Amino acid sequence: MDYFTRYGLEFNPFIKNSKEILVDTAEYTETLFRLDYLAKTKGFGLLTGSPGRGKTTAIRSWASNLNPSLYRVIYTSLSTLTPNDFYRNLVQELGAEPAFQKPANFRIIQEEIIRLSIEKRKTPVIIIDEANYINNAILNDLKILFNFEMDSRDRAAVLLAGLPKLNSTLGLGIHEPLKQRIVMNYNLEGITKDEGRYYIQEKLKGAGCNQTVFEDAAIEAILNAADGTPRLINKYCNASMLIGDSNKADLITTESVMKAVNDCELG
Repeated sequence: MDYFTRYGLEFNPFIKNSKEILVDTAEYTETLFRLDYLAKTKGFGLLTGSPGRGKTTAIRSWASNLNPSLYRVIYTSLSTLTPNDFYRNLVQELGAEPAFQKPANFRIIQEEIIRLSIEKRKTPVIIIDEANYINNAILNDLKILFNFEMDSRDRAAVLLAGLPKLNSTLGLGIHEPLKQRIVMNYNLEGITKDEGRYYIQEKLKGAGCNQTVFEDAAIEAILNAADGTPRLINKYCNASMLIGDSNKADLITTESVMKAVNDCELG
């Protein structure tokens, strides 16, 4: 018997599946609202949060729901790119042929953004994930790259997403011109305990569960250990189910949760 079958689940909702269950917590809803505002307003946006708080999940869900006839979404991750690779990648994502020199790539990026916004009537939405890896050279370039001369209108929405230290980086004096152009800045603080209970309940329900899986005290123990971080809630729920199943327990107890948390921390 598959361990999730014991708990009346069609699949395990706490690990990555082809079917993702999105839970509308207040923070998730607020994040989507802020991102929608950025798409409409254009300019620079900043979305930060500690690891596992749900930034990438929210961004992916939001981007996939943008109307493709109005928006062109371009996603790039800075953790794996050098500055030169970053510009070449951006040119490619915009559908053009990259040049070797940075000034040429700058010109191509600006031309493609103008072409998209004026000829195609689409707003380019450029998502730069893991932007806490961004170096000062790229940050200095960004304000120039998206500053269209003799045109006060922003042509693109540029989202920088990363860890909270990104705010500190942008707080440095040398980045003041860029900071002044940020129209949306939101930090994911984590979900409340009530939302955590709702989150677990909705994940279970989304996986077809009609039985009680965790005793109340077990859920409380998971939420205490996870401290508002959805990724940790998933991790502890999954580990608890594995332990519960190995003990042939149809109801997961606090004892199973404490062992699961301990095992996860050791791992």
